Amino acid sequence: MENPSEKTTASWEGLPSWLLTQTASHAQRLVGEAFSSVQARGYHYRLLATLQEFGPASQAALGRRSGIHLSDMVAAINELADRKLVERAPDPADRRRNIISLTAAGKRQLRRLEKRLAGCQDELLAPLSPEERQRLTELLSRLLDHHNRRTGTPEEPWR
Repeated sequence: MENPSEKTTASWEGLPSWLLTQTASHAQRLVGEAFSSVQARGYHYRLLATLQEFGPASQAALGRRSGIHLSDMVAAINELADRKLVERAPDPADRRRNIISLTAAGKRQLRRLEKRLAGCQDELLAPLSPEERQRLTELLSRLLDHHNRRTGTPEEPWR
């Protein structure tokens, strides 16, 4: 009979793909919980942060800059507009198109989300030194860039 106190690690538990998947699951949970505590989702953060960084934009441009598919943009913008975090206004150059801009309330919400996100990063990476965190980020960025190039995934313009 196996003794439960004798923990043995299966060989697959040391595979990088397994480790990345399990760690990503923890990261997603931490961020999801932090954002939901202020009635937000990841799309909300990405949209607010993109508007803060690049300024007002059409829904299409905002989708490209934030990496959010156009089919998800309308619902996410509706949610933010309902909470007065963003405003829609007709584009003076093309009345068929809306320009989305960040409101003062949206800026405050973005600051709350950034604080929660920083806490998530600290919790997720707690066992690593600042140098190890930097190196991990560099390595993960290199892996992502490599696979984005291989699959033809366009590089995000904010990188």
